Amino acid sequence: MYDDFVREKITQLRLQKQVSEYKMSYDLGHSRGYIYNISSGKCLPPMREFFSICDYFHITPSDFFNEHRAYPELVEKAAEGMKALNDTDILLILHIIERLKSLYDHPGS
Repeated sequence: MYDDFVREKITQLRLQKQVSEYKMSYDLGHSRGYIYNISSGKCLPPMREFFSICDYFHITPSDFFNEHRAYPELVEKAAEGMKALNDTDILLILHIIERLKSLYDHPGS
């Protein structure tokens, strides 16, 4: 069960990043088939490599296992960008987020 989740999540994140298995394998310092072997079920990454994969996608291990965050890299990028803003601008962004959430929670409103 968890094996499949890890494999599918790595594939999902890789596709969102628009990078091939081959390129990701090399970017992580492995042979060209490394990510393919994970995705196909031949192996799982050891813990140290799992952390490297999380770093590669700019996410935390917690983000990786959070099934409710479909685009953790984008959320992380938005959070990083907000760190440079003043309180007024952050409050404005939070207001926009709340407004958008209400639209999704109550379509047609």
